[in-house]
Amino acid sequence: MMALRFGILGTAGIARRRMLPALRAADGVEPVAVASRRLDTASGAADEFGLVAVEGYQALLDRDDIDAVYIPLPTGLHAQWIEAALAAGKHVLCEKALVPDLATAEKLVEQARAAGLLLMESFMFLHHSQHAAVRAMIADGVIGEPRVFTSAFGIPPRPDGDVRYAADLAGGALLDVGVYPIRAARLFLGPDLTVAGSVLRTDPKYGVDVAGSALLSTSDGFTAELSFGFEHAFRSMYALWGTKGRLSLPLAFTPPDDHVPVVRIEDENGVREVPLAADRQFVNIAAAFARTVREGGDFAAHGDDILAQAALVSAVRAPSLPD
Repeated sequence: MMALRFGILGTAGIARRRMLPALRAADGVEPVAVASRRLDTASGAADEFGLVAVEGYQALLDRDDIDAVYIPLPTGLHAQWIEAALAAGKHVLCEKALVPDLATAEKLVEQARAAGLLLMESFMFLHHSQHAAVRAMIADGVIGEPRVFTSAFGIPPRPDGDVRYAADLAGGALLDVGVYPIRAARLFLGPDLTVAGSVLRTDPKYGVDVAGSALLSTSDGFTAELSFGFEHAFRSMYALWGTKGRLSLPLAFTPPDDHVPVVRIEDENGVREVPLAADRQFVNIAAAFARTVREGGDFAAHGDDILAQAALVSAVRAPSLPD
């Protein structure tokens, strides 16, 4: 079967460091071209990976040798270029957060469905085998009945001029790092989640949120305690606390390909550590995207996932007040 031919809209760091190498390594994928607003910028990435350099994002979308695009642009530019890519008949893998609000997510999901195209939000961590291993442990009762999920993702302050601080490009901690703990909570607690409360701290210098916390809950009282921000020592973890013990996983969201995960389990018998296999989550998501397109996978499920995520993110930003 013919490989899925990819174009890349933008030369962001995550594209050059992680996704372009992954697209080259993934089964069923052929990266073809990379675009930037300036040809010299596109040429730098293209020369590094043996691709065609294209000046301008629309010029890449107009090519007939591209089946799908990967979009690593700032969040505030996602909607414009997702819409343009879908209009050009391209499947879309877009970096998180897909868009800043639920209404825009609904519009783009409807456009993708009407066109019969795959639109996927690139939560690459979901494609690392460590999380399936943890879920299997939970199902086996290693900590009893889960009661509380805790997760944090924080990074040190960024330098002035970093796009994460650009209010006009939908910057801010919630959309950059906060979406990871929210998506992880959904992975372990399921779809029955509402936002009980949240706090965001906005930096007046930048006009974007730089830190936040949220409390989510299911209808039966299973809670998720989430924290995130740009003014922290690095932390990327989640833990589950149950009736018989506690399980935690450090470096949950951004492990290097050669990282050997270690699950820490604490119970009445003491503490033990369980090593897991290293994995390549960027390669895995690229291959999964291509497989879904080429084998006629469930496009609708990805649309539903986008909407569920956007609804929770919107609720964390503006939680409803109690009656």
